[in-house]
Amino acid sequence: MKIKKCNGKLYLILIIVFLIFSFTIQGEQNKREKEKIPHRIPKVTSKVKVDAVLSEAVWQEALKMELNYEVRPGENIKPPVRTEVLLAYSKTHLYIAFRAYDPQPSEIRATVHDRDRLGTDGWVAVILDPFNDSRRTYNFFCTPLGIQADMIESPDGGGGLWDAIWDSAGKIYDWGYAIEMAIPFSSLRFQRAKGDQIWGIDVVRSYPRSVRHHIGLFPRDRNNNCYMCQSEKLIGFSDVSVSKNLEITPTLSGHLTQERDGFPDGEFIKKDSKVEPGITARWGFTPNLTLSATVNPDFSNVEADVAQLEINKQFALFYPEKRPFFLEGASIFNTRYRAVYTRSLADPNGGIKLTGKEGPHAIGFFSVHDNLTNLLIPGSQSSISTAIGVNTIGSAFRYRRDIGKASSMGLVLSDREGGDYFNRVGGLDGNFRLTRKDRILFQFLSSQTQYPEDIVTKYQQPGGNFWGQAYDIFYTHITKTFHWYANYQEITPNFRADLGFITQVDFRNITAAVGRTWRHNPGFWYTLINLGTTYALEKDHDNNLLFKSNQVHFNYTGPVQSLFNLTVNIGRRGFMGMEFEENYILVNGGFQPTKTINFSFSAKYGDQIDITNIQPGNVLTIAPIFRLIFGTHLSLDFVHVYERLNVDAGRLYTANLSNLKMIYQFNKRTFLRTIFQYTDYKFNTALYPYSRNPKYKHLFSQILFSYKINPRTVLFIGYSDDHLGFQGIELTQNNRTAFVKIGYALRL
Repeated sequence: MKIKKCNGKLYLILIIVFLIFSFTIQGEQNKREKEKIPHRIPKVTSKVKVDAVLSEAVWQEALKMELNYEVRPGENIKPPVRTEVLLAYSKTHLYIAFRAYDPQPSEIRATVHDRDRLGTDGWVAVILDPFNDSRRTYNFFCTPLGIQADMIESPDGGGGLWDAIWDSAGKIYDWGYAIEMAIPFSSLRFQRAKGDQIWGIDVVRSYPRSVRHHIGLFPRDRNNNCYMCQSEKLIGFSDVSVSKNLEITPTLSGHLTQERDGFPDGEFIKKDSKVEPGITARWGFTPNLTLSATVNPDFSNVEADVAQLEINKQFALFYPEKRPFFLEGASIFNTRYRAVYTRSLADPNGGIKLTGKEGPHAIGFFSVHDNLTNLLIPGSQSSISTAIGVNTIGSAFRYRRDIGKASSMGLVLSDREGGDYFNRVGGLDGNFRLTRKDRILFQFLSSQTQYPEDIVTKYQQPGGNFWGQAYDIFYTHITKTFHWYANYQEITPNFRADLGFITQVDFRNITAAVGRTWRHNPGFWYTLINLGTTYALEKDHDNNLLFKSNQVHFNYTGPVQSLFNLTVNIGRRGFMGMEFEENYILVNGGFQPTKTINFSFSAKYGDQIDITNIQPGNVLTIAPIFRLIFGTHLSLDFVHVYERLNVDAGRLYTANLSNLKMIYQFNKRTFLRTIFQYTDYKFNTALYPYSRNPKYKHLFSQILFSYKINPRTVLFIGYSDDHLGFQGIELTQNNRTAFVKIGYALRL
């Protein structure tokens, strides 16, 4: 099958047709959407002591609502337990309380752990849509012991990690548990209005037993692809204040690194030592716009990235962003293609950022000076990581305009340049809700790049100033029992997004899938079964096959919080001018037999190309995952990955990778954590065309003491080291680092 190259004018015509069709359908859809009658949330003047006792007068005046629907796995049925939520607000805070009743309080799943680690606990959540636009929600979670988690969620795939400053407490009683939350309006972004505002809201309780019951405030219509369009509404929030809404966070960080002067026998000598003060300021100059600035910030990660197997990979591995400055307002920059990926900014020494929303207009902007310019050079069959020796300025701008009830159009621009290097990207994207069951998303990008001469020569890249384009069109139809989608993607050979994460270019891809879902209420041998099939075809711009696959998928969930997923792939893959069979089976699953044990796994068996020697291979990958909880304070997470690749001549390599994390949580503010990451690779050197070491071992260890009053008022003290081992050399310590960080969030 030959994929024909589409003309640029055709794309423009398609966009115009889509827009006209979408606006027409959206207008009709808006007429059919019925706004719910909002509930009046009272304004109170008395104060709340956040202790989960619920004795204050505020809770006598508060709006009381009940969670009357089990929405998963049950289909809008009567829930197994009662849950009340109480809501009120003052001039400065939103107050929320829960009475979560439980007939078996001894079975409540609650442990002491760090924030943003819900794990296997039960929890309650408040999902707020302050702009009442069904496009972005602020989600606040709390466990029975008052442990916090928060995130931003968006139906277009945006959202993710977010660290707000708010108060919470939880307490277990003989009737269940109580929760209190006090959320400052300064931690939210909301409409700028003098009078009453209408907010969307959902409240969810997760009640884990044999199955994990999710209990909600309103019934879910699974034939409606807009979740928050169905939400309950609150009216009130008049005359709220965010004060000066200024937060200043000075930090002091330091580290000392020693490394052997010649491995493995050299003495340890100082490689690097540094003590750095820094400061970051956040100013919410309106209720919905935030300006951030930072000078000499501490951008280091105290949370080590989970190790991943790096053998026999065609493309660069992805690691999530964890740095606080970049997490602020990060969801606005998310698009279908990962055009903005802030971890590409490796060593910034200062920057500014503006994020927020005014009416239907959402904006985001940042500009950062980076001392280390990493490059990811993509190709059709592999990617290369390198760096250039110049400082650069990396900037990104994002604008999104709401259209109708749940549609939007957006613009994204990025620029990265320094010396004789630059990369600029710009493009449009759209997310249109055509009907309650149909949605279309698209993105078109164009890039302009100029590499330094040494990069052009060494990596055979285009010289001078060159251009590239990327296209994506995605159509989806989802109902309660049936779904299908179709997707076309194309990236031309010279497209680059150096401030993003684009690992592959020079391809055209067509993918289509269809599936059927069966659901059953709890108490049956299954709660959900999904059966589907996917077809995908990808070729480069010279019409060479990159891959072709036909897949069948089976997904199951049931009692004991069990799940099982099976994928069977029949296909072919092209690599370096040759074609190979690619038939494999992929399975993953898990269950939680008790409240202290959680087990999951993944496995793959079948064809896989030997990338190094360009020959067919047979892979077996097995990855068990255990989570064990001892009492209420100690947890252990263990992940092991085993992989072997056989070729016609025998075993090519065997790889073992282990991640062990142990945490003792003294209280919800303080923990002691140890991490061990062990890698053991064995290679059959006789089967490689070049000389290589037959063994490679690596052990990374880290111990961290953390005291955290809130996400930015913190004390970290830690130590980490690396051990290396090769043929004839046992694991030997190569370096060691001691580090400390102090941060204090001053809110004015």
